[in-house]
Amino acid sequence: MQFNRMNALIIVDLQNDFLPGGALAVPHGNEVIPLANELQQRFELVLATQDWHPPNHGSFAANHRGKKPGDRIMLDGIEQILWPVHCVQNTKGAEFAPSFDTSRIAHIFHKGIDPKIDSYSTFFDNAHRRETGLADYLKKRAINEIYLMGLALDYCVKYSTLDARQLGLNTYVIVDGCRGIELEAGDIERAIDEMKRVGAVLLQSSEL
Repeated sequence: MQFNRMNALIIVDLQNDFLPGGALAVPHGNEVIPLANELQQRFELVLATQDWHPPNHGSFAANHRGKKPGDRIMLDGIEQILWPVHCVQNTKGAEFAPSFDTSRIAHIFHKGIDPKIDSYSTFFDNAHRRETGLADYLKKRAINEIYLMGLALDYCVKYSTLDARQLGLNTYVIVDGCRGIELEAGDIERAIDEMKRVGAVLLQSSEL
């Protein structure tokens, strides 16, 4: 497969809080870091995202009296799963993993910055009210093909993929470069089916 300036590698949320020992650890999340470092060499353009929550974020169970992680509430009109406090702006948990090589990253996009709404996707918040700027960034550079990898497969990677397809981008998901949370049994399988259904191509890094 030939890479050119018309595509980008987007590395999703390789942050301390999503790694083993973090506040919202994705099982085996650390295993994708060596691959993220290696694959960057294969792309002209490498982008990354960070969950970047204010401390008063509405998705944190701790900010709702009597609620615990995993509970569901209505937050500003849409259903919200409550999470442990994670990836708070300018904290160690929000920093990229120390072993993640960020030297080739051209731009970092922050998401989840509005306390009233969560943002799983790297493009929009969960109600599509606010953009992260990623779609415009790609459009200005005439990039119509993206490769996604990172954490977590069944949340941020999945919703990024669904939005990318809605935006008309040719979208590839590097499955062995992702790990999932699997909050409920079958979430990862369902996410894979959903991404395939909207026309994303799911592949292994060995196929690149």
